[in-house]
Amino acid sequence: MAAPIWLWAFSVALTLVPSVFGNSEGDALYTLRKSLTDPDNILQSWDPNLVNPCTWFHITCNQNNRVTRVDLGNSNLSGHLVPELGKLEHLQYLELYKNDIQGTIPTELGNLKSLISLDLYNNNISGTIPPSLGKLKSLVFLRLNDNKLTGPIPRELVGISSLKVVDVSNNDLCGTIPTSGPFEHIPLNNFEKNPRLEGPELLGLASYDTNCS
Repeated sequence: MAAPIWLWAFSVALTLVPSVFGNSEGDALYTLRKSLTDPDNILQSWDPNLVNPCTWFHITCNQNNRVTRVDLGNSNLSGHLVPELGKLEHLQYLELYKNDIQGTIPTELGNLKSLISLDLYNNNISGTIPPSLGKLKSLVFLRLNDNKLTGPIPRELVGISSLKVVDVSNNDLCGTIPTSGPFEHIPLNNFEKNPRLEGPELLGLASYDTNCS
């Protein structure tokens, strides 16, 4: 016996309705696209009318159609990052290095609890390193070198036991270099070319934010 036509219509409609997750993640990424200047049309495939962003170039999703990678390194992009990136809660890799991105690092990136790699090096990012990044308990790679960052290195980062690589060289950071937790094993040249940044902190002898006023 043939299925009633209303049942067929309902099943077709289901295939056309965007998933809640895919749509919200697509909205977040499309907000990023709108904030960027893209002379080489790298983001041309980022069509907000598609069911989810998993078919867009430079985006990788898991088997549940949740975004896990944004790969836009060395793409001749300019503009700024957007707070909506914090909605990509399954994101593991945010790769935006070697562009001309300006503005600040959104505090909301601290919501990316699955993030393994944050690569924003070789841009023109200014402002401070958000203390909220200390909430990224899966983070392994934090590369922010060759920007225009100011302020101290947040001590919240000391609590990320998974952290293996930190590079903040060639900025305008101040204060002292952390020495505890994962920072015990970070080479000093990953902090160089920050004229106001003091050597490794001697606990109890110097304020971590010395030279920051």
